[in-house]
Amino acid sequence: MTRSASVTNGHGQTREDSEFTFWKDHTHINLSPVAAPSILGLYGFAVATFMVAANIGGWYGNDTTTPLVLSSFALTFGGIAQFLAGMWSYRARDALATAMHGAWGSFWIGYGIYHLLVAGGVLPGPATSPVAATAFGFWFIGLAAVTWVGGIAAMAENVALSLVLLTLAAGATLLAIGLIGGWGIIETIAGNVLVASAVFAWYTASAMVLEATFKRVILPVGKMGPEPNAPGAKPKDTIQYSLGEPGIKIGQ
Repeated sequence: MTRSASVTNGHGQTREDSEFTFWKDHTHINLSPVAAPSILGLYGFAVATFMVAANIGGWYGNDTTTPLVLSSFALTFGGIAQFLAGMWSYRARDALATAMHGAWGSFWIGYGIYHLLVAGGVLPGPATSPVAATAFGFWFIGLAAVTWVGGIAAMAENVALSLVLLTLAAGATLLAIGLIGGWGIIETIAGNVLVASAVFAWYTASAMVLEATFKRVILPVGKMGPEPNAPGAKPKDTIQYSLGEPGIKIGQ
C-alpha cells in the first residue's frame, strides 16, 4: 500500500493551490479576442459545396461547362475565405478547425485553379478524361482520410459539427470511388451526400452567428460538456487558467 501526502502552507493550501494562486495574482492578462473563425469557414464551405455538389448530384447544369462557371466562386469563397478562417482558427488555438478549414480551403483553391486551367485548354477535365478523373479521385481519398478523423474528433465538441464532417467524409469517400471506378451513379449519390454536409455546415455557422449576436442560444448544436444547448440559454463566458496560461481561452 502507498500513501500520498499534500504539503500545505500556513493558509491550509496545498503546494499546487499555492502556486496557482501566486501565478493568478501576479499575472497581467492581455486578451486579444477574435470572432469565431469557423463562422466564415463554414459558410464558405457550405456555399461552395452546395453549388458544386448539387451539380454533381444532377440537380442542375452539366459536367463540363457548369464546373468552369463555378470555379472562380469556389476558389474565392470556398477556398480563400475558408483557408483564411483556418489560419485564424490557428490563432484561436482550435486544432480541429485549423485542420479542416485549412485542408478543404486549400482544396477549393486548387479546384478553382484546376478548372480555370481546364477552361484554358491547358489540362484535361475529369468529365472527358479517365486519367484526369482517376487523379481527381485520388485527391478525395486523402481528403476523406483527413475528414474522417476530423468527424470523430468533432464528437467531443458538438453534434452539428460532427454531422458536417462525417457526411463530408462519406461524400468524399463515395466521390473517390465513383471517379476512380468510373461509376456515375456513385458520383451522383456522393453529390447528394455532400449537399447534406453543406446544409449541416450552413446550420452550424448560422447557430454560431446567431448566438454571437443575440448573446444566447438560438439554434442548438448539441454541445458537449457544460456549455448550454437549450434555446434561450446564455453561453458561458469563461477565462481559462488551465495549463498555466491565465486569460487564454482555447478554441472558439
